[in-house]
Amino acid sequence: MNIDKVIEIFSETRKESSLPRPIVEKLNLIEEYGIEFDKFALKNLEQTVLLVGIDSYNLALENDIKIEIGTLGENILVSFDPHRFDIGTKFQIGDDAIIEITQICTVCNHLSVFDKKLPNLLKKKRGVYCKIVKSGLILKNMTIKRI
Repeated sequence: MNIDKVIEIFSETRKESSLPRPIVEKLNLIEEYGIEFDKFALKNLEQTVLLVGIDSYNLALENDIKIEIGTLGENILVSFDPHRFDIGTKFQIGDDAIIEITQICTVCNHLSVFDKKLPNLLKKKRGVYCKIVKSGLILKNMTIKRI
């Protein structure tokens, strides 16, 4: 049986946004708030967490676009393609945290600074936005499963 995992975690704590997003040691997901210390906390609770699958990076690589992880603005990079799941799908990460897919992330044109082909290539494959259903701490290598 294949076990899906959190590959890496990211958070933007600085006032000005930058890509790639910085890697962090832990993410504290807080219901009705967002990610602790993240500059986007309390902004849009339906878009609190950006979940990206490693497949998006592999797709870029297959098209000769080399970008480092964090470039797509994700908070959580996972070992599966979250686009396989419908809006409303819930995932449990570790023992506590639960997130729910709320919408597909639209590709921002600012990704063209990395490669002009990137926004069009990842049009419907950049990642999915999730809201926090249940608070919990997220660490690298935690298991993530659909519930």
